[in-house]
Amino acid sequence: MHVHINYLAVVIATVAAFALGGIWYSPLLFAKLWVSAHGYTEEQVKAMRKSAGKAYGVSLVCQLLIALAIAVLVGYVHLVLCVQGLKLALLIWAGFAFPLGLMATMFTEKKLTVFFIDTGYQLVYLLIMGAIITVWQ
Repeated sequence: MHVHINYLAVVIATVAAFALGGIWYSPLLFAKLWVSAHGYTEEQVKAMRKSAGKAYGVSLVCQLLIALAIAVLVGYVHLVLCVQGLKLALLIWAGFAFPLGLMATMFTEKKLTVFFIDTGYQLVYLLIMGAIITVWQ
């Protein structure tokens, strides 16, 4: 079965998710709480900023893969309405991202605050991706 993918929509959804991350993890929203919940020192934060390029690059590639997967799913099930894209994104988050992240967190010493900040970001960017990709075919 051939699935039509609007690659421009995939790229726009990826960029939107990445840009949201810049805001989500900024002092405007959750940066201070996220750093505090991790227990990072100011020196650790400065060191992380110096090597952030690699993390940003990996994140961008991963978000592109997620957007492509959503585009394939949208094509397979022939979604066309924004609400359908939102429901698909919510299903992906509730069925995969949330439980996988929670299980991984339970085997670390991370505080649940970190998990909730991260999974909240995942929920919002998945919803954005689902809406963009479904509507813009």
